[in-house]
Amino acid sequence: MIWTVSSFTPENLMTLTPYHHGDLKNALIQAGIEILSQEGLQALSLRRVARRAGVSHSAPYAHFADKQALIAAISTEGFRQLYDQLAAAVQQSQGDPLQQLVQATRVYCDFALADSAHFKIMFSGVLEMEDDYPDFVDISLKNFNLVIEIVENCQQAGILKPGPAEELAVTVWGLVHGVVSLMIEGQVSETILTRLGPQKMLVSALNQITIIEIDPQILD
Repeated sequence: MIWTVSSFTPENLMTLTPYHHGDLKNALIQAGIEILSQEGLQALSLRRVARRAGVSHSAPYAHFADKQALIAAISTEGFRQLYDQLAAAVQQSQGDPLQQLVQATRVYCDFALADSAHFKIMFSGVLEMEDDYPDFVDISLKNFNLVIEIVENCQQAGILKPGPAEELAVTVWGLVHGVVSLMIEGQVSETILTRLGPQKMLVSALNQITIIEIDPQILD
């Protein structure tokens, strides 16, 4: 909720008339994502997102108590987008566990490289009290459960070794996330990236933990 410009007069300054922005919360989240992408975390503040969204400086407080709450909302939105893309990839490869693993890896990489600032804040650990944001916790767990599902399917198909699926899911996620993070930070040899490209480099990484050898041409 924000105030009309005409409200700011000496006569009615104390009795401002509010009007509805529409989807103010989402507008503020999108403004925050844009600021992150263009200027980084240090530039993010409730005042800045209000200015970018074209609302009063007090408007964000209708939805976010502080910057931490805004970061939680931005991160939650990121995990929702990631989940939707991963779930679509899994569904499209239904019945083919190897393709599910490879395509989910491809989606994860594409998502991260498309908006690295948004991706990085999702995993930044800057939220001091994650349990205060149940939507964030729920969607994070939903993503992890999807990885577990992929791992279980691959175990049943003899692609990944047997064992506790949760533990192996952490290994798979950690492997893919680590390689992608190195790419984002420019810590991967240009020679390797040029020769393989991000996607085939990730397939090469997956081959370190799979029972079968995945042909990098699977992505062609």
